[in-house]
Amino acid sequence: MPAKPSASRSKSSTAEGILLRYRDTDTPYGVTRKTANQLAKTLGLTETQVIHAALAHFARQNLPRYEADTGPLTKEQQETIHEMQPSGRMTVKESLF
Repeated sequence: MPAKPSASRSKSSTAEGILLRYRDTDTPYGVTRKTANQLAKTLGLTETQVIHAALAHFARQNLPRYEADTGPLTKEQQETIHEMQPSGRMTVKESLF
């Protein structure tokens, strides 16, 4: 009977994996296998899910959640904003100072 393909080979995935090397001691930027295992047990997750959760948390904490500002508004953008203002309720200021 032919050998059953491993789970990682049987999936057709375009994403590439990475090698994770656990630290010998816990540090601010790395953990031991024991710590990862304790987290997994505490959270009811697998070690892989713990790693994904940690990366997702780190991304939310450090990456911008909006597009970078591309500079001052164009005249057309300013006019569009002015047209969207309810008439009589607000006044448009070109400067805050």
